[in-house]
Amino acid sequence: MRQILNVVTDRGSKYAVTGCPVASRADVDAALKQLKRDKKFAKATHNTWAVLHADGTPLKGDDGESGAGMVIVRMLERAELHDHLIIVTRWYGGKHLGGDRFRRVQDCVNAYLDSM
Repeated sequence: MRQILNVVTDRGSKYAVTGCPVASRADVDAALKQLKRDKKFAKATHNTWAVLHADGTPLKGDDGESGAGMVIVRMLERAELHDHLIIVTRWYGGKHLGGDRFRRVQDCVNAYLDSM
């Protein structure tokens, strides 16, 4: 697993991004379980994730951040990155971000893709 911590901070909310290759839903579940072994990530407000399988089938999880998984799916499609899980973690900072939360998810995914 590759992680980038403190990618962006917005009105108190802090973001990190994690990713790794996966081949199945079982791999996705195992990666999420491994991430949440770290108490910091287990206590995060949201661990939003997505993967685009080689056959083009997307899997995503919003973890309470409605629509964020689809943002990651679209970015994976544009990057033509298959069988690679990306997880964007948010620790809520006390102020609602509205639509800006999607920009922060994009910032995290872009930081991850740029680091590959």
